Amino acid sequence: MRKSLFAIGLLAVVSSVQAQNVLVHVDDAATTYVSKGTLLYSGGGLQMKATGKVENHGNIMVSGAASDSFKTIDASNVDKTEATGGGNFVNMLNEPTAYNQVNTNSSSATPVYTYGQLFISGIPQANLTGIVDQEFRAVNHGTYQQIGLPFYDKTASTLSAELGKTFTNTRYSKNEILTWNNSTVVSENFSTSSKLGVAKPGTAYYMLGGTGLDVSNTTRVVKGRPVADDAATAIPLQGAGASVNFGTNGNSTNQYNEKYNTYLQDGFETTPWQGSYGKNWYQFSNPFLTNLDLSRIAVNEGPNGDGVNLTTIQGVRLEVSGVTTTQTGGTGSASYKFITFTSGVPTGDVDYMMVRPMGTFAIKLLNNTASDSFNFANLRRFNYYSRAAGTDYSVVANKNAAKIGTVKQLGVVALDANGKEVGRTYYVVYPNGTTGHSSTDAKTQVKATSADLVGTFEEALTGGYDNNYTGQYWLYINEANENNFKGKNIKLVNYDMNKVKSYKFEIRENAELVSDGTHALSSGTGFYFKAPNGIAQQAKQGDVVPASAAEFDLYYGEPSSVVLAVSKPDVTPSRTMVVYNPQITNYVVRFDPNWKKADIEVYDMSGKLVISKKAVSTSTDFVIELDGKIKNSYVVKIVSDKGETVNTKILK
Repeated sequence: MRKSLFAIGLLAVVSSVQAQNVLVHVDDAATTYVSKGTLLYSGGGLQMKATGKVENHGNIMVSGAASDSFKTIDASNVDKTEATGGGNFVNMLNEPTAYNQVNTNSSSATPVYTYGQLFISGIPQANLTGIVDQEFRAVNHGTYQQIGLPFYDKTASTLSAELGKTFTNTRYSKNEILTWNNSTVVSENFSTSSKLGVAKPGTAYYMLGGTGLDVSNTTRVVKGRPVADDAATAIPLQGAGASVNFGTNGNSTNQYNEKYNTYLQDGFETTPWQGSYGKNWYQFSNPFLTNLDLSRIAVNEGPNGDGVNLTTIQGVRLEVSGVTTTQTGGTGSASYKFITFTSGVPTGDVDYMMVRPMGTFAIKLLNNTASDSFNFANLRRFNYYSRAAGTDYSVVANKNAAKIGTVKQLGVVALDANGKEVGRTYYVVYPNGTTGHSSTDAKTQVKATSADLVGTFEEALTGGYDNNYTGQYWLYINEANENNFKGKNIKLVNYDMNKVKSYKFEIRENAELVSDGTHALSSGTGFYFKAPNGIAQQAKQGDVVPASAAEFDLYYGEPSSVVLAVSKPDVTPSRTMVVYNPQITNYVVRFDPNWKKADIEVYDMSGKLVISKKAVSTSTDFVIELDGKIKNSYVVKIVSDKGETVNTKILK
């Protein structure tokens, strides 16, 4: 028995055409307008004829069966093709200039960026012959645009006309199309004559050469046949990079003779090229024309959930930006958004858990143990906000306020004098969190970079700086155990008092934003902050406080008079780092922007001084010129003109 059609705001003539395996038919010259916020439901197939059009600003759900079809046909009832199709079904952008804004993950918020979404279930790929026009805008990523292309049997060369530039097959030209291979950890050339969804699955992660590509200022329309839901129901996650030897410091080469250290970036690992760095890493795109909700992918929800429970997941990386390419061909990104899952619920940049159509993301697993299959089809969601705990899975499921965990997160958003965000950092606590440095247990943490203006440092067990690790653990996301670290302080550091003028607090419990003005969480305890020589004050959701000093103390639980930051060093830890620079195949000192001059000494493991430089300018990186033929380890000592000292090791 067919389900009935439920529609709101229809402005066109539609009719039932049972004999053609479609329930809804939009005839020639008719227009069906689905308004923003509207749900149109069809319990069977959908067909548009000749110039008949569906203009979708809302949500269209087509729930069919094996005999049903999604079709666009010409006046002679012949299926339109890649060359002749288009213009019959259009997913519209409602606020096209808001493409760079995120919909804050809160059930009470109003989405700032909305668009038409199409959900098709139960119809096999062979019967999905209809051509969909997908309007598209996105942040310009730089030299290579990270993108999903959720279409089946679409020739890659058709992207040239649709995206306003000509794509070629020349590698390194920034005009080619690349696609990520999870097994071999390499970006492969994707021929312009290849078929999307055939040569590579609909979940493939693509990188489009960015020369002359403008996807920000102009609304582009990419068209093609949608991907069937059964094409992305059981994607195995095992073996990524398992057989790849990256070599010492990533100096081995891939099939294109490119060194791994010229492009591979794994922000979840604290020690580059050691352990599982670059392995168990899976890059995907959204294969559907509906949002993907990643919020519950690490939770066993039972029979009414989404069927995804990645028990070994560490985190997800999203929103790549600042992609640059060196003269030697190496490509990397300047920044990302990170979400970690090992606490049991999402932590970090949880506003980004909804992956838009044509969006991309990467999953990092803790190990190579066979993981449960990843079911993309059951993550589809019309809503712009994540499905809350306790809400049964449904593509139209509403968000509610239920909570089943105790993961608390304090977000500190750094604002400039105009109230514009210039940085952020997170402090996360939960019952099984790890206090202090642990390379095996503290998996919720993500390192910050020397370019980050604000962040926290790894904490000592008694509170304050951990002097053993401050040079290495400048953190974007910092975790601690809510029980053994209750009332103790971590150090929030502002490295640019001229730019960072205030902090805004963003407080979440189990990834859900609490109400404005909230301090006490479900445990009855909340976060606190304290400026030097000040008193501890309650941190409340939405409050903005002056960034009156370079250091603040952050607490979960009211600090007692007994607990003090006894391990505070004489000076605030520096962001100066020693990093490997693949462009010159050597290590460099990347200086804290606040440093002016520095003395540098390098010792081999016998204690012999091999490099000594005085009053080095910190305006550019200092190259540590070591003999690459000699396999040795070194100790690097860096002292600023103000007496700040950084000691680190180089392992070769």
